[in-house]
Order: sequence, then C-alpha cells, then structure tokens
Amino acid sequence: MSNDETFAAAYREHYWAVSRYVARRLDGRSGDVEEVVAEVFTVAWRRRSDLPPFPLPWLYGVARHCLANAVRGYGRRRRLLDRLGNDESAHGRQVVESPDSGSPGDWVHEALVRLSPADQEILRLTAWEELGVDEVAVALGCGTRAAAMRLHRARRRLRAEIDRPHLTAVPATATPRHDIPKEHGHG
Repeated sequence: MSNDETFAAAYREHYWAVSRYVARRLDGRSGDVEEVVAEVFTVAWRRRSDLPPFPLPWLYGVARHCLANAVRGYGRRRRLLDRLGNDESAHGRQVVESPDSGSPGDWVHEALVRLSPADQEILRLTAWEELGVDEVAVALGCGTRAAAMRLHRARRRLRAEIDRPHLTAVPATATPRHDIPKEHGHG
C-alpha cells in the first residue's frame, strides 16, 4: 500500500475518533473542533510516510499538540481582546435553574478539572478514548512504564479529589440564629 493509500485509510478509519477526541477537549465548540481536526490530518498528510501500522494513538498525539497550539492561540486572542477592551467573558456562560439541576456525574467532572492538565489528559485517553497503556505511551510520546506510572498517579490524585469534602461557604450576610438554645453552664 502506498503512503497516500495508507493516509486515506487512516483518515477514513479514524476521522470520527479524532473528532470526538478534540471535541471533548474543546467542550464541543464545533468551529474550533473542525479547525483542529483539519490541522491534525494536515500534519498526518505531511508526515504520511511516518504513519505507524496502527495510527490512532499516533493521531491522538498529533491532536494533543494541535490542541496545545490552538489553546495558546485562544489565549493570545483573549489577551488581545482584553487590551482592546472587548469583554467576551459574558458569551457562553452557562445558566442553571437550580443547584440540583446538574447532570449526574458532574462531581466526577468537577474533580477532574481540579487536576493538572497532564493528569486530565492521561485519564481522558484511557477513559474516553479507551486506550491501553501502550497506546497512551505512543500518544504522550513516552515509554510504557512512564505512561503506566503517570496513569497510576493521576488515578490516585483523582480519587483524592473525589474523596475530598467540598464544603459550601456560608454567605457573610447570613444572620445568626437566635432560636438555638445555649448550653447550660456557659455564660
């Protein structure tokens, strides 16, 4: 099979997996997703002679780098808008009807976002992309033992975040309750 045919097969077979990978990391911003996925396959086309026999983990690694470039670009754009005085922060805010209206499993996602980006990525590669440790190593560009250790540590930190109690702060404007009886013997 020629390099062009290998690329075409990888594109047909893995386009949607790469799209889902990118979409989950960009919270579904469809225009941005399409742009990053196009960049992933542009890189794959340029490096089609380097495509491994099982290209999906390699494509995830390329996608990771393309996402990092895109995020840096968003940051530069955001800083430029701040300097120009255009406040985009009100766009895209999520409004919920009540504190109980969150979806099931939100607590896992909340714990996940409190982890480092590296921990988030390795956990997403294994949970969302269903990669094994060998494939994660390819996607992250590290050895299998390093990937296994990173995964172990990330899972441990996620477990600690999930188990950590998150207390709701009492508003400063709350008034003390006078209907609670004082203990006897204390003035």
